[in-house]
Amino acid sequence: MAACLSMTFLPLQSSAATVAEPSSLVEPTPAESAEAKTLLLRLDEINKMDKSKLNSSEKKELRKELKSIRNNLKDIGTGIYLSGAAVILIIILLVVLL
Repeated sequence: MAACLSMTFLPLQSSAATVAEPSSLVEPTPAESAEAKTLLLRLDEINKMDKSKLNSSEKKELRKELKSIRNNLKDIGTGIYLSGAAVILIIILLVVLL
């Protein structure tokens, strides 16, 4: 029993004593960040435009352009996106296991 307990607690203490350096975040490549900046600038330009003087076809083209810019920005962005069902499933599993 003592051997079993020593095998359990000693590794935990040794891993707690080591201090791991925090990993650095992955920096975006200059091409991605420059592309993202240009897309954001274009979004600002479109938002500042006076759209009341545009006809319907021009407005439609602007909407298409906005959608494509937003999709490009989503592709450039990194991260983990979880759906609501996945979050609920994770919470349920944590409650059941703990």
